Amino acid sequence: MARGPWLGEIAERAGKTGGAAFSLCPSRYNDRMQHIPQVQELIDLAVPLLGELTLARSDMTAATVAAAIRTRSGRIYTGVCLHVSCGIGFCAEHAAVAEMIKGRETQIDLLVAVCDDGVLAPCGRCRELMAQVDTRNFDAQVALPGGRLATLRELLPDHWMTP
Repeated sequence: MARGPWLGEIAERAGKTGGAAFSLCPSRYNDRMQHIPQVQELIDLAVPLLGELTLARSDMTAATVAAAIRTRSGRIYTGVCLHVSCGIGFCAEHAAVAEMIKGRETQIDLLVAVCDDGVLAPCGRCRELMAQVDTRNFDAQVALPGGRLATLRELLPDHWMTP
């Protein structure tokens, strides 16, 4: 799959090449999309991490999705996905959360995930992880396709951990 114009240019500047043979990303990025500066900053940090890396077998890959988290303290953590057999892989958001935990932080202010096609919403497993790491994360902002933002609370209505 060829990279979209905005990703290709950024990846080229970062010295990255390649692209996934297929994309798990359902969204289409509009290169005229305007994001608020805080979201764009995280996109700019996550995009250079993209670039499919084949692992032990051709159907096992990494880095087709990248994520960036800004915590309440202002620190930024990133991660990439890992697709392997037996369900033991993980999403980019999980990797970024693990980095955040290594930094002894738990409270997320803003999260963005990207793939070759643009911004994508975190899956249910990632949403649940963020909620269980710190219930204050229900107030975290999550970047969504189309330049939209939502709180984790809006993405997890009537959650079992909320009053």
